Amino acid sequence: MTKATYILGGWQSDFAQKAPDGNVFPLVEGAVVGALDDARIDACDIGVTHVGNFAGEIFNGQGHLGGLVAAVDPALAGKPSSRHEAACASGSMAALAAMADLESGRYDAALVVGVEVLRNIGGQEAGRRLDCAAWVGREVIDEPFPWPAMFGRIGQEYELRYGIDHRHLGRISEINITNARRNPRAQTRDWELTSESFYEDDIQNPVVAGQLRRQDCSRITDGSAGIVLASERYASSWARHHKVPLESVPRILGWGHRTGTMLLEDKLTSSAEDEYVFPHLRQAILDAYRRAGCSGPADLDLIETHDCFSVSEYLAIDHFGITPPGKSWQAIEDGVIEPGGELPINPSGGLLGLGHPVGATGVRMLLDGARQVTDRAGDYQVPNARKVGLLNIGGSVTTVATFVVGT
Repeated sequence: MTKATYILGGWQSDFAQKAPDGNVFPLVEGAVVGALDDARIDACDIGVTHVGNFAGEIFNGQGHLGGLVAAVDPALAGKPSSRHEAACASGSMAALAAMADLESGRYDAALVVGVEVLRNIGGQEAGRRLDCAAWVGREVIDEPFPWPAMFGRIGQEYELRYGIDHRHLGRISEINITNARRNPRAQTRDWELTSESFYEDDIQNPVVAGQLRRQDCSRITDGSAGIVLASERYASSWARHHKVPLESVPRILGWGHRTGTMLLEDKLTSSAEDEYVFPHLRQAILDAYRRAGCSGPADLDLIETHDCFSVSEYLAIDHFGITPPGKSWQAIEDGVIEPGGELPINPSGGLLGLGHPVGATGVRMLLDGARQVTDRAGDYQVPNARKVGLLNIGGSVTTVATFVVGT
């Protein structure tokens, strides 16, 4: 059992909205003010801030984002703040750093902010800039769509090892984008798509790379999210002050963090004799289960996972242990992952439906986990949810971070 870190509240921007003039500060400000307001604490109570961001310098020329937090509220000026980067797992790295600060006793309350501005650059150029999360000069060289190509290669590996049918990938996309229609902060909530938009229709859903088609690919977004984390000591005082039982306050019960080698082909070669395509991801999930005292997916009520592409959710299904390795299709065909299923996945809409502001995604996942276990998820609430599994991925499944959130 790991030392519990409590989630006192949080906030998420509308992922359908572009940042005005590509300016990151309003998103930082929104996350800071919104998270503090939802947690019902003053800025002066925050001991430390951690910011997750991947590409501030590359997209909007702005680094040193930890320093922007101090500009939001005078009470945050002079307090420690830092920025963390691990590609799409940047937000989770910020959260893990905040948890370590709390567990060490250095601070009792921490603010975690994830933020990204990506839509000020055209689509293909944005994809080219994001390929710095791969090994520059050694992979996806001269590839116009680097990340669809990388995850298309992962789909190919599943095809080689186990077989894979695009019907199942298409169904993942259809479920998540349908879920997003119930989320008032989702990028795709107003999109009008037909069934043909998700399956093997070369007009409505053209091929992008390998087996991946247009709706198998999430869209980058502008956005931010913030959460307030607290030690048990602070959370106990906070709960007494607000007259709520401490056991009703959501907390991070377990976590896992592993890093694979940088090159995708090296990862695939090293796992050739393993039952899992990404053994380090499987171990990160087992770490979270162990620390949370979970025996496996049967102890979870839902999962929020990193579906930057439909195939990344497909691989999450077997790595979470929902099915044996290579048989993720069973959970899709049996309706396990659907709303009302045995273990719903991405009721928020996930990255495919809700959107993917890279540095904010890990923080948003923790916020959604906290909302679900306190019945605050609104129209996409999973009834009686008390434990949520989370998976955030950086790069070609290079950095992986897992959490179990519960009450």
